Amino acid sequence: MATESAVGDYTDVILFLATAGVVVPIFRRFRLSPVLAFLGAGVVLGPFGLGALQGELPWLRYVTMKSSASMDQLAEFGVVFLLFAIGLELSWERLWTMRRFVFGLGALQVFICAAAIGSVAMMLGQDPVGAVVLGSALALSSTAIVLPLLAEQKRQLSRPGRATFSVLLMQDLAVAPILITIAFLGDYRGEAFSPQLLLAFAPAMLGLLGLVVLGRVVLRPMMRSVAKADSEELFVAASLLVVVGAGLMAAMSGLSMALGAFVAGLLLAETEYRKQIEKTVKPFQGLLLGLFFVSIGLGLDLSLVSERPALVAALLLGLILLNGSIIFGLGRLFGLGSTAAVETALLLSGSGEFAFVILHSAAKEKLLDHQLVQTVLASSTLSMFCIPLLAAAGAAISRSARRMKKLS
Repeated sequence: MATESAVGDYTDVILFLATAGVVVPIFRRFRLSPVLAFLGAGVVLGPFGLGALQGELPWLRYVTMKSSASMDQLAEFGVVFLLFAIGLELSWERLWTMRRFVFGLGALQVFICAAAIGSVAMMLGQDPVGAVVLGSALALSSTAIVLPLLAEQKRQLSRPGRATFSVLLMQDLAVAPILITIAFLGDYRGEAFSPQLLLAFAPAMLGLLGLVVLGRVVLRPMMRSVAKADSEELFVAASLLVVVGAGLMAAMSGLSMALGAFVAGLLLAETEYRKQIEKTVKPFQGLLLGLFFVSIGLGLDLSLVSERPALVAALLLGLILLNGSIIFGLGRLFGLGSTAAVETALLLSGSGEFAFVILHSAAKEKLLDHQLVQTVLASSTLSMFCIPLLAAAGAAISRSARRMKKLS
């Protein structure tokens, strides 16, 4: 017979499945983004929502969720599976055709947004190292939220959709160098520049090269062998092995797991098993992404928001306006029309999931004050809540522009 403690261990799972099976369909019926359902469930059912009232109402422990290290690790795989699915839909040739947006627009967006945010942080009294960290973290948008929204709207192949994806891909590529730089700054803060900084990037580059070479040699024969076995269970197991294995290989070399999964997806996109693999991983991708959004909602400290509402709101609005205006200008510079540039800017102006990774890493290395990190993360989380609304506004502007063009 299950004890009360044992039953409590399954509370988070039951509440998450209830959100996926009950709340999300309701949101879809009213044409609201499922992302908002998962984020909202995390906030309401989390330790800073109903969980904060457990002292007065003990029974609430049966309807609240707890953020845990195991849950966060599992949620991270939502982004990993998302990037794998994106890689499956691309190919090396198609990626090469997008190089101008990826390495031009994307690289400039990361650099200019990071520099602008860092400059503002320095003007507000932050030291140069902390300003660089803040700028790098807040210049990155949310791949996990933006790409599913584009898929829902069937706008992945539109001009703003391609530009948005290109920028997000460049941001994902930038995460590993940023994290390596933070670790270096933590070890050598206050010392003169050393060539060791350049050498620190070598394992990541070698890891990426090894992943590509090994993938080309191993993946196709492995999937062919599994397909010959004619077992659906084995094919599911092999598909999951590819995603998780590629992610872990990338992580061991200092890259993000998501980037490793993306490379694996690119390699498999050129095989005859692409459609079957895509169909196999889709359920895992949807559930794990939902879990990721719930974990983001769980981390929103409502008490911090209520204690410093003006500061949190100012950071939120400032982040969206600064990032959005820079991205709009860059979009126009790279040939996007006004409407497409506005839509791209709205999609990318909010903060992203990697801000949590970067800022927590910086706090661990004592490059940023803990209280500052929590305040910035509260604003970042709220900006992620705004992304579905900003995306809807961008889609509405695009539809209006098309109608006006037809009438004229």
